[in-house]
Amino acid sequence: MDKTSQSTNKKALLSLAIGGFGIGLTEFVIMGILPNIAGSLDISIPKAGHFIAIYALGVVIGAPVMARITNNLNPKKTLLFLMVWFTIFNTLSAFSGNYWTMMLFRFLSGMPHGAFFGIGAVVSGYLAKPGKAAQAMAVMFSGLTVANIIGVPLGTYIGQELHWSYSFMLVGIAGIATFCSLYFWMPKKGLDEADNSDSKNPSPGLKNKKLWALIALTTVGTGGFFAWYSYIAPLVINVTKLPEANVGYVMIVAGFGMFFGNFLGARMVETFNPVKSVVISMFSMTMILLLNSIFASNDIAIYVLSFIVGVITFSISAPIQIAIIRAAKGAEKLGSSMNQSAFNMGNASGAYFGGLPMVFGLGFNYASVVGGVLACIGGVIGIVILYMDKLSKSKKES
Repeated sequence: MDKTSQSTNKKALLSLAIGGFGIGLTEFVIMGILPNIAGSLDISIPKAGHFIAIYALGVVIGAPVMARITNNLNPKKTLLFLMVWFTIFNTLSAFSGNYWTMMLFRFLSGMPHGAFFGIGAVVSGYLAKPGKAAQAMAVMFSGLTVANIIGVPLGTYIGQELHWSYSFMLVGIAGIATFCSLYFWMPKKGLDEADNSDSKNPSPGLKNKKLWALIALTTVGTGGFFAWYSYIAPLVINVTKLPEANVGYVMIVAGFGMFFGNFLGARMVETFNPVKSVVISMFSMTMILLLNSIFASNDIAIYVLSFIVGVITFSISAPIQIAIIRAAKGAEKLGSSMNQSAFNMGNASGAYFGGLPMVFGLGFNYASVVGGVLACIGGVIGIVILYMDKLSKSKKES
């Protein structure tokens, strides 16, 4: 298909967004129903927290594995396969009767996550009209942000009021809806370049030092967000001194920030190159997280700052994904999927480092300080990448 005559396929992009909604729902809803799961399976809440970690591990391992398994399938069949896998194991999670069964199903549920977003990001670029690839990716990632605004609160309410298993059945329904929309709306033809992106020799793309520097940036930099987000509940309750019910409201406000930030990032790519956009967002995140550590005790500031953190964090999504795809030339699908693994490594490392101040007796607001430091390091990595690009360009010109 001639890209110059292509118009954006909105229905196909919407099918990717629905998938993003389902993935966002399963990743984050468990945090709100963790006590319910722990009580039902007769385990401690910290032990139930292993279900969050094992999902992240499934994403990290599953992204490159799934990208390899589906390498010979066309993009549409790949996405359909991933969504069948996603639907089956998330639905089976609802019927877990013990700790080990739940651990197995959560791990398997996480495996398609990175590959879906990674391959979806490559496909969305081919579904968009010329110059609008970033906006197309933003549409796909918008499903993840809408999940934080609507899906997670709804799933949490259902899990608390009825039974936690219904929350995972809701995820299964989202998976079925995604499969149907992909089947009817995602074109099979016209994605030849996306289909062949990894088929010849992916090695040169994977050997690109810039690719690995960008993955390090994602891992460290987004860890800054998760250092804050992982401890938002104790921050609101113990530092801001708001009732426990307000935690959900703060998270919804942050979700609205994520929604707007997602499209802001797409606009930034039209003004700056992708890496420069990420650097701007990283240093902005550094500043706002440090301000959060200072003003978190104010009940109005916590809402304002949470919204801004959400905006800045998701303004990174489209730019970093585009930068990764460009750096992984010849291995676009695999490189894009690996970036989702990096995002989840940032989830795990951010939660770990963000909790260290509390180990030493410091307040919950210090998690934001740690987050600011991680975001700053991510920004520095971005500056190094820009500097190396400049040196490389100068050598070519000379």
